[in-house]
Amino acid sequence: MKVGAHVSISGSRVSSDEETPPYDDIRNAVPRQLAFGGNCGQIFTTSPQVWAEPEIDDEAAEGFRAKSDAELDGPWVIHSAYLVNLCTPKDDLREKSLSSLQAELDAAEKLGVPYVNTHLGAHTGAGVEGGLDNAASAIDELDVPDGVTLLVESDAGSGTKLGGEFSHLAGIIDRTDTDIGICIDTAHTLVAGNDLTTPEAVDETVERFDDEVGLEYLEYIHLNDSKHDVGTHKDEHALIGEGYIGEDGISAIVNHPELRDLPFALETPTEDGRGFSWNIAKTKELREN
Repeated sequence: MKVGAHVSISGSRVSSDEETPPYDDIRNAVPRQLAFGGNCGQIFTTSPQVWAEPEIDDEAAEGFRAKSDAELDGPWVIHSAYLVNLCTPKDDLREKSLSSLQAELDAAEKLGVPYVNTHLGAHTGAGVEGGLDNAASAIDELDVPDGVTLLVESDAGSGTKLGGEFSHLAGIIDRTDTDIGICIDTAHTLVAGNDLTTPEAVDETVERFDDEVGLEYLEYIHLNDSKHDVGTHKDEHALIGEGYIGEDGISAIVNHPELRDLPFALETPTEDGRGFSWNIAKTKELREN
């Protein structure tokens, strides 16, 4: 099973014997992932809250690639900055978003990471069709390196944010000339109005995704439980098996024949002393051989 966490590249150590540099360094991600029990996962290359491009020297990149190839089974994905908005009608925000996303794509090539994940963003008055047109034209301005795939993540669908409906994901695929993929976040998918609480519901939602978008585009899954119910559009993640998706739903997802071989990255909270190690172990318990 390919499962891991969204890990930090900071120099703060998870345990006293973890061999990581005592400063921010991309190489920290691999031992930290292993300490959590993961074998794939997600990273930020820089702070997601500001317009800052990744600073990764050749030595760090080579070390990251070597450690990942030797010690992990599944692929990394880089998550873009939260500020990126591909749907925006505002020229200045569009240019900043493109510059930031291009820097992440270039970093992925340097690091040997096959995926960069981003949200579509909010149309802020341009309308659904206008927002999708804006996002598609922005994506087609990017220079996506060979060996790297841009993933569009499903959204909780609050306000004017796009990506909450499967039709939005299909719409961006249809509009762009770039070969893109999809990352489904299970918590977002649930609160956007798609039931994932039972095996039957998971089967129906997967079938509908295949009909509307196409399973051939699904490359990665953010595996998160949700603190809010179907259709609430409230994005708040819960511990695996302890939210509204629950053990039955999570088990159905990680064992579904169309999903089980995909990589899963967890973005679960730390609560009651239970963090990524507990959530990864729980996920593995729910996986059938």
